[in-house]
Parts: sequence; structure tokens; C-alpha cells
Amino acid sequence: MSVRRDGVVLARLKASVAAGACLLAQGGLARGVPDILEDPLLARPPVLDTGSVLPGDTAPVACEARPDFTQPLTLSDAVDLGLCHAPKISVAWAAIRQQAAAVGEARAAYLPTLTASITGQRNQITYPGTPNTDSTLRGHSSYAALNWRLFDFGERSANRQAANHLLASAMASYDAALQRTLGEIVSAYFDARTAQAYRVARGLDRQWAEQTLATATRRERLGAAGRSDTLQAQTALAKAQLEEQRAAGEMNKALATLVYALGVPADTAVTLAVDSSAPAVDAVDDLEHWLEFARRQHPAIVAAREQWEAAKAKITSTRSQGLPTLDFGVNWYQNGYPNQSLQSVRSNTTTIGLTLTIPIFEGFARTYKVREAQAQADQDEAQIEETEHQVLKEVVQAYADARSSLASLNASAMLLTSAEAALTSSRNRYEHGVADIIELINAQTALADARQERIRSEAQWRSARLRLLADTGMLGRTGVSAGTTLEPERQ
Repeated sequence: MSVRRDGVVLARLKASVAAGACLLAQGGLARGVPDILEDPLLARPPVLDTGSVLPGDTAPVACEARPDFTQPLTLSDAVDLGLCHAPKISVAWAAIRQQAAAVGEARAAYLPTLTASITGQRNQITYPGTPNTDSTLRGHSSYAALNWRLFDFGERSANRQAANHLLASAMASYDAALQRTLGEIVSAYFDARTAQAYRVARGLDRQWAEQTLATATRRERLGAAGRSDTLQAQTALAKAQLEEQRAAGEMNKALATLVYALGVPADTAVTLAVDSSAPAVDAVDDLEHWLEFARRQHPAIVAAREQWEAAKAKITSTRSQGLPTLDFGVNWYQNGYPNQSLQSVRSNTTTIGLTLTIPIFEGFARTYKVREAQAQADQDEAQIEETEHQVLKEVVQAYADARSSLASLNASAMLLTSAEAALTSSRNRYEHGVADIIELINAQTALADARQERIRSEAQWRSARLRLLADTGMLGRTGVSAGTTLEPERQ
């Protein structure tokens, strides 16, 4: 009966292994490991399958094929590229997967463990120098054990809570990485577009200088002006050409910085469209509302809080490890025990019991482990204040930049209008011999400066309003491409 029963068990075991191999071959190799084997304890958060959705968006970022770089790169395309290729986002995404696995490990502590082993042996006994007959014994010994922890003083529960908080912290850190990346891409994009606008403006300045030189040359040829006017006009043209070349160099450097921020190959040629539309002007809400929103929902602060909660749970876990535990165990032995020789008589042994483990003395190691966990919790609590201080400082700076750049928009527009009218008047006066070349060149320089200020004001406002949203933690792809009203949500 024993031989027949063992044969049935082995046959069933072989059938199970074959079925599992077939399942892996059909599903695992073709479509990946089945879900029941990939995540049997349902520890995987949905964000790993659906992707993270940014504030104000309805769908996660879709990392599709790269855009056609022969066409002007839009801000929305730049954001998509950066979010899909930024290394810090990949690191944060891997941290979510790692913490999800830790959650599954913490949940697995509530389940029993089953182990089995089989050992083939050949025992030979010799009696040298005696008439006794040598003996040889061949066979196998088997061992199976089931262990299940029935009770502890909160260690498993604390570990599970800590794992859950660390997973929440990892997901919040991922959202914070998205916001930081968005802010960096927005800044790099508008820096590049500003540099490109400077390059175009310097080209217009050169054209004005060329027209001034042509006018001065014509007046000199007619005897209405002296040689000095022509020389000063040539000097102004040379300076304009030099400024144009410098602007071209700054533009190339800004485009290279943008390419680096996007995470695409460094030799990628990027062109930006010239945006001639007036920037949207929104009123900037009170600073306290922005700070309140950042304290409440900024992902970096949320991540720090979850980290602190995990550290507090770790204190309970560490303290519980020094308290008694109760385990249930079942052991089955066939033909002997592990790490022992075979028995000459076939045997089966089964043991069932409860084990109460009471730690008595650990050399005071538990005391110091608890103190270490408490110190870690205190450090994480202080880290919350540090993170909040850093986030709110960035919000205050972005808010100040947004208010300042908004105030500069109207002033720069008035300055540009006045400078254009002044240059037109000076040109007419010079052509009719009423004004000298110095007045014309000064008016031309004033127009160039006014055009630079207008470009700078528009770019600073566009960048500052989006950076304020990113530093507060409420910027999404929709807000980048379509614009978002500068008003934080209120509770």
C-alpha cells in the first residue's frame, strides 16, 4: 500500500509540473507570465498598468513615435518627449515597481509556507580486518514541512502598513518627478524660443541699420550729409551684425540645452515655430492660496509624509520582533531525517505541533534597533519640514516671477510702440535734413532695446505662469498646451 500511494503522489506531482510547464509555454512565453503567477496577492497598483494622469488631464502620457523634427517643435510635443525619456522619471517608475513587490512580500507573511525535499543516497558500511560482511544501502529520503505563523504582536501588520505607505510615497515621488520634469522642459523650451526671438529681432535691427547706411550713403552722394554720417552708419551696421551673430550663437546653445532636456540624441536638429500671438494674460491669485494648495497636495510633500508614516510603522515592527510568536507546523519524513543516513527499514514519520517562541535576551540589540527606528522616524519627520520649506520657497519665487513678468507686459508693449514711433519720426527728420545721424542711430538703438524687452517680457510671463503651476504641483499636459487659469483649487 505504501509503494502504491507513493506512486500515485509522484504521478500527480509529475502531472502538475507538466501542466504548469504547458501553461507557461502557452501563456508565459507568448504573453508574459499569467497574472495569477505575476501578482497572486494583488499588490500591483493600477498606475503600473494604466499610467499616471497629470492634473487636469484625462489620459496618461502616451509614449508614441517621435515627432517629425523637420517640422517646428511645439511645446506639447516637447513635453511628451521629455516625459517619456527623462531618466529621473524612469527611476521613479522603477521605485513604484520595487515598492509594489515589497507590499506583496508583506502580505505573503500572513500565508503558510510549504517546503519539500527529496534526497537520493547510497550508504556503504565496510568492516576492514574483520569477518563481517560489508553492506550497501541504496534509496531516498523525503521531507515536507508546512509552517504557519498564527500570532505575533503586530510585526506583520506593521510591516504591511509600512510597505503600503512606502508604495504611496513612491507613487507621490513619481508625480513629483513628473512636475519637476515639466518645469524643466517648460523653462528650456521658452529659453530656446526666447533665444530664437532674439535672433529674429537682431536680424530686424540689422535690416534697419542697412537702411540707415543706405540713406546716409545717398545723402552723402547728394552732398546733403558728410562722410562722418556714412562712417557712423557703417559702425552701427557692423555692431548690429555682431549682435546678430551673438544672438545666433545663444540660440544654438539654447536649442542644445532643450535637446538635452528632452532626452533625445544630442545631434538632433530642432526648430521652433515663431510665435507671434499675444500671450494670454491671467490675474495671479493671492500667494497664500498657492501656498495652501502646495502644502496640501504637492506630491513631494505627500511623499515625505508617507515616508514618515512608514517609519513610524517600522518602530512597531522592530519592537514586535522582540515579543513572543506562535507558529503552527506540520512535518513529514520518509526513510529518515534530513542530513542523516538512510534507515534500513522503510518508515514514514509525521509531526504536528504548535511552537511558542519567547525571545529572552538578545544582548540589548533589540533596544538599539528600536532606538534606530525611532531616530529614522524623527529624521523623516524633519524631512517633511525640509521638503515643505523647499517646495514653498520655489512657489514663492515662481509667484514673484509671475507677478513681476505680468506687470512688465503692458510696460514693454508701451515701450515698443513708443520706440517704433520715435524711429519713424527720426528717419523722416533725417531724410529731410532736420535731424542728424546721431539722433537716428540712438532711435534705432532704442527700438532694438524695446524689442528685446518685449520679447523678454512675453517669454518670462509664459514661462513663469507655467512654472508656477509646476512648482505648485498642478501642471498637466493640457495646461501646457492649452493654457491654465492661474488659480489654485480651494477646499
